[in-house]
Amino acid sequence: MTRERLYLYDTTLRDGQQTQGVQFSTDEKIQIAQALDKLGVDYIEGGWPGANPTDSAFFDAAPKTQAKMTAFGMTKRAGRSAENDDVLAAVMNAGTASVCLVGKTHVFHVDEALGISNDENLDNIRASIAHLTAQGREALFDAEHFFDGYKADPDYATDCLKAALDAGARWVVLCDTNGGTLPEEIHRITAAVIAAGIPGDHLGVHTHNDTENAVAGSLAAVDAGARQIQGTLNGLGERCGNANLTSLIPTLLLKEPYASRFDTGISLEALQGLTRISRMLDDILNRVPMRQAPYVGAAAFAHKAGLHASAILKNPATYEHIEPARVGNARIIPMSNQAGQSNLRKRLADAGLDVAPDNPALGRILDLIKTREDQGYSYDTAQASFELLAREELGELPAFFEVKRYKVTVERRKNKYNQMVSLSEAVVVVKVDGEKRLSVSESLDEAGSDRGPVNALAKALAKDLGRYSEVIDDMRLVDFKVRITQGGTEAVTRVIIDSEDGQGRRWSTVGVSANIVDASFEALLDAIRWKLIRDVR
Repeated sequence: MTRERLYLYDTTLRDGQQTQGVQFSTDEKIQIAQALDKLGVDYIEGGWPGANPTDSAFFDAAPKTQAKMTAFGMTKRAGRSAENDDVLAAVMNAGTASVCLVGKTHVFHVDEALGISNDENLDNIRASIAHLTAQGREALFDAEHFFDGYKADPDYATDCLKAALDAGARWVVLCDTNGGTLPEEIHRITAAVIAAGIPGDHLGVHTHNDTENAVAGSLAAVDAGARQIQGTLNGLGERCGNANLTSLIPTLLLKEPYASRFDTGISLEALQGLTRISRMLDDILNRVPMRQAPYVGAAAFAHKAGLHASAILKNPATYEHIEPARVGNARIIPMSNQAGQSNLRKRLADAGLDVAPDNPALGRILDLIKTREDQGYSYDTAQASFELLAREELGELPAFFEVKRYKVTVERRKNKYNQMVSLSEAVVVVKVDGEKRLSVSESLDEAGSDRGPVNALAKALAKDLGRYSEVIDDMRLVDFKVRITQGGTEAVTRVIIDSEDGQGRRWSTVGVSANIVDASFEALLDAIRWKLIRDVR
């Protein structure tokens, strides 16, 4: 059976940039565009030329892509021709083969936001789309507030779509701009639009996630006959975000009825890079990846319960809906006080430790984990620390170096501008290959700002580890989480540190103490030791 073509339109660089706290540089936009193109999406919406300097600069330097680079703008303003509208001209001047224009389809917005008649709005849509096509551009019309507009006046909302199509638009896109339309409504209205004469292969959908239904709404539109989906990587977007292409793409490629019915233009081989692309975007944004994200999250294929882990060892399909490698992810068997010996042996095997079922150390490790978790440790989120604990109990933890002592001081003083500033300083003494080494580091960054005592400790610890210093040069701390596990005067602090290296590995370590600096130092030590186990030959 011949599969139907379903087109994917990415708006991470435009709608995704409307996420609170997100602002891409031109270089970052180029990096994301290249990753999207490698993934295989059909359209990359680069931004709104003329709306801000970054978007304009991006189109000047946009990489050559197989995907259709698309500029975004709005239909011409009332009272002027399309040829003489400077805002529309800026979009055209971006030189992209495809242009997407947003326009009103809800009578309420035509009246309140534009202050013009319904007929004038229809004329603006026709004239703008006709201007694009006359210049040889592929035209897309984003029908803003379409679902709300359809519910208020279905005839007028549909007339807006027809005006764009009659003027030559390749696509008309039904937008759930406020994100409040539920999947059943999206399906019903999309089907009604097609029944009214709008061809499904010219119809797209653009949903927002204000009810946590953006992905479901997009699939509902496809089920009804729409053949283009707009969305963003990791669900970025204004307010609660847009339809998450990182969830939609693997669903379309791996789940029925979509996998056998549609061709998205994305190969199964390219799909294996999805987790990497998702985490690349989080890295650009300096955000911690969402562990529970479908398909690409660190916990998406994590099996904590002993019963689950035991079944997974026999057949992963017992508790996994797909093989993690298909999206570039990996299975994790976390260690916790719920773990059984089958869970433990699997996790040890993943770490390269082949332990016989009758090894008495297994019972000791499980008891130690339970005792430690009662003290505040958490090994289901700190797999590297678990491995070190197990190796020590098995007698397989190399003694790379020994920490003899450390000290941290925090000083408050006035600078030359008479401002009170902090300065953290750490001293660490280690013994490496029989030789004591003393290192001192301050926590100041390049701008002269204090990064705190933990930063000073990390720098001092890594400063001189003898022959091991070169091994950890590509390490960096990417996240630092603190939690108080008990209240009152008996408070205990748990610190989780996420580290990564130049080989793309990411690992988590844990430290627990009544003193936050001690807890942080314990987690830092574990992070370095785990790295050395992997790379010291």
